[in-house]
This record gives sequence, C-alpha cells and structure tokens, in this order.
Amino acid sequence: MVAITEFQKIGVGISGFGIFFILFGVLLYFDSVLLAFGNILFLTGLAFIIGLRRTAHFFFQRQKLRASSFFLGGVALVVLRWPRIGMLVESYGFFLLFKSFFPMVFGFLGTVLNLPFLTTLFNLSESSSSMV
Repeated sequence: MVAITEFQKIGVGISGFGIFFILFGVLLYFDSVLLAFGNILFLTGLAFIIGLRRTAHFFFQRQKLRASSFFLGGVALVVLRWPRIGMLVESYGFFLLFKSFFPMVFGFLGTVLNLPFLTTLFNLSESSSSMV
C-alpha cells in the first residue's frame, strides 16, 4: 500500500477546490475571477501532490512543450481576463497533455461498469427511458 503524506492530502484538497472553482466559474458564464482562482488552486494542488520538480518535469518535457504552452497560455489568458478564449486554449492544451492517460481512464471506467450493482443500475436506467 502506498503511504500518502500530509502534503499530498493537502494537495488533493487544494486541487478539489480548484476544480470546484473552475466548474463554478463555467456555470456562472465564464466568470474570470473564479476561473483564474480555480486554475491557480489546481496547479498549486498538483505541485503539492506530485512535487515541484515532477510538476516542472511533466510540463516542460520536450515532447509536451507545445501542449504545455497551450495549457499555461490558456491559464495566462484567463488570469488576464479573457476567460472564453483562455478556457478554449487551456482545454486544447489539457487534451494534448493528458491524451496518453485517456485509454487508462476509459479502461478503469469499463471495469467499474462491470460491477454487478452498477451494471443492474445502468440496465434499469436504459430500459426506463422510453421516447413514447
């Protein structure tokens, strides 16, 4: 079992608040202050979780430099109060940065859906939604 340090626990909390503020900023029609605060909290939490050196290494690898520039450029645009364009650029950079993780996430979701309780729950929800 992997031991989780206190800094990592704090980082998970900070990242959670960052994601909350980003989602809340999007729901409030791209409020630039909430989005900027959420971006800063998310990046700070990521640095707490995996460490400053690993965070810098992740963002500034040679093959990920274009994706990192889009992501961090989008964060900069949001901070400079251009939230819609910044979130578009940031989303594209996020997709490029984490596209290697998507098959693992989808595989995990596939195993979660094979749990008996969730399978019956999804089967019941599919059969009850009729268009007539």
